[in-house]
Formats: sequence, C-alpha cells, structure tokens
Amino acid sequence: MGLSINASSFWELISQPWHWSVSGAAIALVLALMTWMGRSFGVSTTFKAFCSAAGGGRVSDFFKMNLKDEFWRIAFAIGGVIGGYIATTFLASPEPVAISESTIEYLSGIGIAYPESDAQGIGFVPTSILNFESLKGVLIALGGGFLVGFGARYGDGCTSGHAISGLAHFQLPSLITVIGFFIGGLLMTHFIFPFLMAL
Repeated sequence: MGLSINASSFWELISQPWHWSVSGAAIALVLALMTWMGRSFGVSTTFKAFCSAAGGGRVSDFFKMNLKDEFWRIAFAIGGVIGGYIATTFLASPEPVAISESTIEYLSGIGIAYPESDAQGIGFVPTSILNFESLKGVLIALGGGFLVGFGARYGDGCTSGHAISGLAHFQLPSLITVIGFFIGGLLMTHFIFPFLMAL
C-alpha cells in the first residue's frame, strides 16, 4: 500500500504550533553538524560579511575577510528572512501570540494594550507605539538596531553564537556574555522599557 500525502493535511500540520523540543532538536543537530565541519554557529558575523561585501575593507581592516568562507552564513541569514516572510504571510495564525495573563497585565500597566485580534497586531511587538509612523517608533527602532548590531560585534558574537555555540563548547567568555544578556534583558524589561514607553 503506497503512502499518500494529503496536501491539506500537510498544510494543516506545518501551520500549527509545534512543541518547543522540535526546535531544540533541530538546533542541536545543526550545531553538531557545524562542529563536525569545524564551523561555529552564529549570525552576527553576517553583519560584518555584508559590510565587507559593500567595500568596508577599504575603510577598516576589521571588515577585511574572505567572503567565500562566509557565503554559507550569508545564505543562512537570507534564508532566515525568506523563511520569516513565508511564515508570517502563509502560515500565520489568525490569533495573536498567546502570552500569559501576568504579561498582559504588565504590558497594560505600562500603556501597551494586548491585541484582541490579529488585525490589531500579532502580539510580538506593540505596533501601536513602535511603528514607523511616529518619530518615537523610528528612534527606538534605529537605536535598538544600532545597539544590537554594535553590541553583537563588540561582544564578538550574538545570542546564538554565545548561548548556543559558545556554551556547547564550554567557553567561559560565552558564559559571561550570556549572563550579561540576562542581566541586560532584566534591566530592559523592568526599567528601561517602561521609561521609554512613558516618554
């Protein structure tokens, strides 16, 4: 008896939320394969590669690199963008992202209303405040983007590079960096973000 695949059942399967362990197993597999190939998993180096491709090496030696060795990382980043577009365009849930009641109450306390439907927002970002139609939204997006990009390169790695690859290889600098990530996240959540929302 041959195996038949129903297209609608397959589409329903991939459009449903999956258990977190699936992502964890996939990340572990990718990390194991990259370690076997002698490469380190991380995305922030892609910023450096794009700058190098744009001619940054003529301005600073920091951006001088062999792009052939970084092609896979550039392809990985582009694939992430394409995959994100496919997920949000064709596989998006009609409901906002499910978050806890305590988080909804916290957001409400700092002036952010949780969307009641997908038409009002997806629940990841308070689009009523952080949007490109307001100067505040533009400044926060540009400032946050700069801090993430600069910080990742200054720290010689992003969250995936340090928290996944670095910790898996028992690197002390990565452990210290990850502790810094958590401290920074707590400070942002409880102090800096509410202050920015109050402006």
